[in-house]
Amino acid sequence: MNFENYQDTNLEDCIKLFDKNCPQFFAENERQDYINYLCDKKDSYKIGYSEGDVVAAFGIGVNKELKRARITWIMVCPFAKGQGIGNEMMAYAKEFVLDKKIKIIDISASHISAPFFEKFGAVTTKITHDGWGPNMHKVDTNLTL
Repeated sequence: MNFENYQDTNLEDCIKLFDKNCPQFFAENERQDYINYLCDKKDSYKIGYSEGDVVAAFGIGVNKELKRARITWIMVCPFAKGQGIGNEMMAYAKEFVLDKKIKIIDISASHISAPFFEKFGAVTTKITHDGWGPNMHKVDTNLTL
């Protein structure tokens, strides 16, 4: 899958992708936070397409001073799950980070999505019950490359 840089014209498709993943993977109250994030464009946000439709999105932020990176707002369209897109996003993120000479990626996930990141070696550092919203626990992890 090819990942392209987020453009303002992707906003509506990204919101639809978020909505398709809510409330299973994101708390409904996070929607405005996601929109604000997309409008701020502080991170490198990537969009993945399949047959012209946005089926994946994720951000990669880099803090060169701390020598750490973070993966943000990673999501796959429910109908595309199980096709290896998540693995491709993680491979892209790891290569992106290693190119910047950074070896640690911080990932804040829900208790539902945290096991996905554990498959790649992410280690839980903190759990905050209801951290993303009611019954959506925040799991902070880091992945050492």
